[in-house]
Amino acid sequence: MVLRSVLLFILAGLAEIAGGYFIWIWLRYDAGIMFGLLGGIVLVFYGIIPTFQQFPAFGRIYAAYGGVFIVMSILWGWWIDNITPDFYDWLGTIVALTGTAVILWFPRKKAGKEVERQ
Repeated sequence: MVLRSVLLFILAGLAEIAGGYFIWIWLRYDAGIMFGLLGGIVLVFYGIIPTFQQFPAFGRIYAAYGGVFIVMSILWGWWIDNITPDFYDWLGTIVALTGTAVILWFPRKKAGKEVERQ
């Protein structure tokens, strides 16, 4: 379940960042409308991909995606925009991934308001 979850996080992260990037290129650099349309289509897939996660709580899934997207955005900037991450970029990614792990995989109480709806 963890491997599947991680792969879905990565796929959704790529869809969000690539879709946003295509729209960025379209609007910032006056590229053709095809960049905008492609970006919109990719962003629709970004909205669909998280539904394949096994976790039942929408809010927790998207909170955890935040940590993954931070890491992927730093990597995107490094590989695509040639901005080398510094110490604080890496420190921030560690903090974000630690928070993601706590949100997703730490044990929860099964009583009262802590119970997740199935």
